[in-house]
Amino acid sequence: MKRAPGRRGWLSTLVGTALLALMLFPVYWMVNASLQPAGNTLTGGWFPLHPDFGGYATALHDQGPNLVTSLVVSLGSVALSLVLAAPAAYGLARFRLRGTRLVLLGVLVTQMVPGIVVANALYDAYNDLGLLNSRLGLVLADSTAGIPFSILVLHAFMRSIPGEIIEAARVDGAGPLRVLRSVVLPLSRNALITAAVFTFLFAWGDFLFALTLTTSDTVRPITLGVYQYLGAHTDQWNAVMATAVMASVPAAVLLVLAQRHLAAAATDGALK
Repeated sequence: MKRAPGRRGWLSTLVGTALLALMLFPVYWMVNASLQPAGNTLTGGWFPLHPDFGGYATALHDQGPNLVTSLVVSLGSVALSLVLAAPAAYGLARFRLRGTRLVLLGVLVTQMVPGIVVANALYDAYNDLGLLNSRLGLVLADSTAGIPFSILVLHAFMRSIPGEIIEAARVDGAGPLRVLRSVVLPLSRNALITAAVFTFLFAWGDFLFALTLTTSDTVRPITLGVYQYLGAHTDQWNAVMATAVMASVPAAVLLVLAQRHLAAAATDGALK
């Protein structure tokens, strides 16, 4: 006797709901703890019946500049990575160059280098160039991971663009840069958004470069702010959790807005 499809569907829904609740519980508890009064949140209830927004006020006062720094560094890393990766990926995908596979292998290998090795090497270079404790230095450091990843993502998509489209643009008199700007980049929108999202998330959540390349309070990303905030305010867990909530909002909003393009990019890659 076959099991009724409806029963199997209900069981799958129940299991999926339970797994989703389990994965989202830390997020719920973080928000709940951020709305508790100052002090030890272990005494707080399961639901903030009387929410206290004092933690958010403290977090905004103490961590507001750090949020701005992280936003500037992340957006700067995205811009620099795409500006450099798009032409590089286009050249590797469409031009017949010797050693293309070797170059791509080298780009892939750079993704395997431990971050601490890169950070230590950059520290000596930054010390000589005066880039320590600067937003520009963090943008360049975070781009060391964003550029290779973007090249790999864009190369895979640009290689699948039909050659007839590019040839038609060339027949109309478009040069290589015009073809890239007017034909290839619009067709690669989903891949560009995918590369931009992951580069932003890497830069936003970076801790290693921030810890190594900043030695003062003048430039401090939010990840480093939370790390140092814990040691200074261990009795104000509501402010700590409020900072964590605010640090999670930009990444969550970005993923929600870009999910359609991410799904389209994955589908394009699977079909092509």
